[in-house]
Amino acid sequence: MLQSKFKYVWPVAIATLIIACATVPITGRKQLNIIPASQINALSFQEYSDFLKNSKLSTNAQQTAMVKEVGANIQHAVERYFAQQNMSSTLNGYAWEFNLVEDSQVNAWCMPGGKVVVYTGILPVTKDATGLAVVMGHEIAHAIANHGGERMSQGLIQQMGGIALEKALENKPDQTKNLFLTAFGIGTQVGVLLPFSRTQESEADHLGLIFMAMAGYDPRQAVDFWKRMAANSQGAPPEFLSTHPSDETRIKNLESLIPEAMKYYKK
Repeated sequence: MLQSKFKYVWPVAIATLIIACATVPITGRKQLNIIPASQINALSFQEYSDFLKNSKLSTNAQQTAMVKEVGANIQHAVERYFAQQNMSSTLNGYAWEFNLVEDSQVNAWCMPGGKVVVYTGILPVTKDATGLAVVMGHEIAHAIANHGGERMSQGLIQQMGGIALEKALENKPDQTKNLFLTAFGIGTQVGVLLPFSRTQESEADHLGLIFMAMAGYDPRQAVDFWKRMAANSQGAPPEFLSTHPSDETRIKNLESLIPEAMKYYKK
């Protein structure tokens, strides 16, 4: 039985790997992606809408305005950069949206297509617009680098034999929805550090620094933010559930990346 299963799954997986190699912008890392952007964005927009219907938006006008302003600044910086690189097509289908949700979780996330949520619980740690730019730059970087799509592609291969997203939604809607939520870290309780791989987390730190710098926020302030996050997460496993860089490792990596990010920084 086991042998028969692998005879069926592995040829599909191997063929998929051969034809579905994508490249992460800026870093150039090769990644697996078997899901068309149009399909993942459509699913993302529906899930985002459902999430907002079941959540309470913040009534704090000042904080809400800050989230929307920082998000828009990073959005426009990213769009300018991709236009300069003749890569605007990478952002086709994006419908950016930035919302502040009343929730004590120290958390934030970005779904495909630029759908961002910041929880009020993280604002005491971000402290100001620059700290918020660290968080939103990092989360937007996850979306731009298609980390969730990469994880979901892996899940479709491992759990469903590499079938197309459209078929997965048709045949196993609940399992596919759960795979989506897991892939994009929605509802996680481990804070802003979503359950991506260490490679993806480090990549989001890298891109996030550059994006916030492009938007006019001092990337050097990222180190102070992550030190505050470290102080806020005392008692967490040393390597954040064995998937995330430890605070010490992350801060050291960020410090090494700041000189590159400063090249993009304009006050």
